[in-house]
Amino acid sequence: MIRQTVAHVDLDAVRANYRAIAGFVGTRGSGSAPGIIGVVKANAYGHGAAEVGRVLEAEGAAMLACADIEEGMTLREAGVRAPILVFGALSVSDLDGIFAHGLTPTISTPGAARALQAAAARHGVRLSCHLKIDTGMNRLGFRHDNLRRTLPEVAASPNLEIVAVYTHYATADNPDHPAFALQQERFAKALALLPSLGITTNVRHSANSAALLRDERVWLDYVRPGLLLYGIVPPPLSSTLALRPALSLRSRIVAVKGLRPGEATGYGLRTVVQGAATLAVVPAGYADGLDLRLAGRGYMLVRGRRAPVIGSVCMDMTTIDVTGTDVAPGDDVVIVGEQGEESIGVREIAAAIGTIPYELLCRLGSRIERVYE
Repeated sequence: MIRQTVAHVDLDAVRANYRAIAGFVGTRGSGSAPGIIGVVKANAYGHGAAEVGRVLEAEGAAMLACADIEEGMTLREAGVRAPILVFGALSVSDLDGIFAHGLTPTISTPGAARALQAAAARHGVRLSCHLKIDTGMNRLGFRHDNLRRTLPEVAASPNLEIVAVYTHYATADNPDHPAFALQQERFAKALALLPSLGITTNVRHSANSAALLRDERVWLDYVRPGLLLYGIVPPPLSSTLALRPALSLRSRIVAVKGLRPGEATGYGLRTVVQGAATLAVVPAGYADGLDLRLAGRGYMLVRGRRAPVIGSVCMDMTTIDVTGTDVAPGDDVVIVGEQGEESIGVREIAAAIGTIPYELLCRLGSRIERVYE
């Protein structure tokens, strides 16, 4: 039995978005087009990693990328056979899954390198790895200005083979921030230094969705689209790419309630209506991923019209103001998506409550049924 609140995932939209990205990077003026590493971490940004992973593999993605070993195992168990890159830190992980499921780990710390070397030696294999350079985000990765001290040990590891090198931009979505150019310079210098330290791979990647849109020079050998695959341009950037949002979130009205002047609804009774009002109850709340800040800021679509979220977003329910609209229990409600000539996108919702689209997609609750179309 499916709950009334359902996420609909349009896999044809994912396919179309992948092809649009492939066509875009295929316009590079010099050299061959970069390969595409499809980022499917965090359950493919809430869309369903298994289903999206199979689609991207069929479309020809060079690799898929996930956050940790467990996510990679989920993809393998779903039948994905494409190479899978694990982004996350691995120094304190149970590494057996890397070998049992044929995953490609990232070496991002000296501790990870030692742990992977020891594990690969136990398994009697030479393990292909990607090396991450920290060019200024100051999260994971070997510091760009300390490589002469930290990388010789990695290069000398007999059971590790560095097959690619990458970095990650901290401000690619901010055209006014100077760090984007600075990180490019640091990465170029690090790449030039690597051969003298014993690392000779020529395969490089650095471009997430925002960087991919901003600068052809950072496309290198692979690009790593995430949000773009799901039909959303990272704010505040814009793009002429023909993208389609892949996810819509829909529900139904379960009750209609009349309020008299001076009454309020929800926890705290913070929003008092000035005149007679009609409210509709929608069976979705913060346990499903809706944000508390939607109250008084967000909307849902009913009968092709915007209905403001009123009162508090509760654990399992949200109320919307449908005054003046003829509604009844069972009527369709669109939380994200289109209805009639109106639409509400994830970027709009994120802007209204002061967050980012990534957060809204990734927090979509586990009890929300995903229906694939």
